[in-house]
Amino acid sequence: MTSPRVDHAVHAASARQTLAKLSQELHHASVDHTLMVLINQRVSQINGCTFCLDMHGTTLRKLGVDPRKLDTLAGWDESPFFDERERAALAWAESLTHVATTRAPDAIYQALLPHFNETQIAELTYMIAIINAWNRIAVGLRSPLS
Repeated sequence: MTSPRVDHAVHAASARQTLAKLSQELHHASVDHTLMVLINQRVSQINGCTFCLDMHGTTLRKLGVDPRKLDTLAGWDESPFFDERERAALAWAESLTHVATTRAPDAIYQALLPHFNETQIAELTYMIAIINAWNRIAVGLRSPLS
């Protein structure tokens, strides 16, 4: 375990508040809240953000998500516990999280279309961008678990 580097809530308070406000706004998105938190958890797994993994895992358990689903999230593409809608969203989340190598291919975007309208795709995309920002802040500045 490493020590925190910079307390961003103190030293970049306005920026943190702005990002938090944007995150809160997406809690009222038209996409199912549980799916949004599941995406946050998967992106946080990819990015190795312990702080976010703890927070989103706690939320998912409180929302009543099946423990087997949570346990197999890292292997969602092979797990029987995810439906096609969730698979499309998780594939999009992984693609955007690894955008430097994936370049967000058309096939992954096309898989969203039967399940999400344009507003929902935009909301998903913003949520993925925001959780990646939070992960980079928490990992880079070593946000401690409380």
